Amino acid sequence: VGVLSGIEMACWDIVGKAVEKPVYELLGGLVHERLRGYTYLYPSPGDASNVYFDADLAAERAAEYMALGHTALKFDPAGGYSTFDPRHPSLEELERCERYTRQVREAVGDRCDLLFGTHGQFTPAGAIRLAKRLEQYDPLWFEEPTPPEIPEEMAKVARGTSIPIATGERLTTKYEFSRVLETGAAAILQLNLGRVGGLLEAKKIAGMAEAHYAQIAPHLYCGPVVGAANIQLSACTPNFLVLEGIRDWGGFHAEILKTPIEWEHGYVIPSK
Repeated sequence: VGVLSGIEMACWDIVGKAVEKPVYELLGGLVHERLRGYTYLYPSPGDASNVYFDADLAAERAAEYMALGHTALKFDPAGGYSTFDPRHPSLEELERCERYTRQVREAVGDRCDLLFGTHGQFTPAGAIRLAKRLEQYDPLWFEEPTPPEIPEEMAKVARGTSIPIATGERLTTKYEFSRVLETGAAAILQLNLGRVGGLLEAKKIAGMAEAHYAQIAPHLYCGPVVGAANIQLSACTPNFLVLEGIRDWGGFHAEILKTPIEWEHGYVIPSK
């Protein structure tokens, strides 16, 4: 599906160039003139510790990013996944996650949304236990708390916490996303255009989500091509929530593009 996604997005690019219109105009027209973005808390050269696990450093980095204009920050202090997943979080992991989230919240106050990420490594019971600790810090979402293959199990977490559940980066095609919506497993779909089937399939998924009062937050790990496609989809989607990016879309994302993505105070500006 990844290969098909790449070919499909390339075809939209060819058509857009032929008619001299951005792809969002071909998919229904501009709905959002600015797209709110979020970034991970990333390490920086010279860090004395790992920002992914050091709550003190994470709080400092969050304040730095907020000062640059970011209004939504994602982090994943829960630890990596393994071949033994899903597992129940240990007391040490629970304490680390709670402390990390608390200190980031204290650093940004109510000026930034917090996006708590995991990678499907927990059991439903373990995820609910962790969510109960995090609720007081009001995260915007709890990401992929259980493996995504059985949305009925993730739905148990959704029913067991007040934090909205987000999922979808590993799912493909509208059929897998339809199960997420039908079971009530998530309120936020993180479809990845490099995996899901391309722009048109993503637009269909966004439409299904809209009919369930769910929102989309396109996921980004495939590089600048998917990043650009995410912008086109988000710009023409009424139920768009937030767009993943890497800091301010500089670095590799800027170097490989003839015209860099326009980023302004936490928002991406779709090109005309």
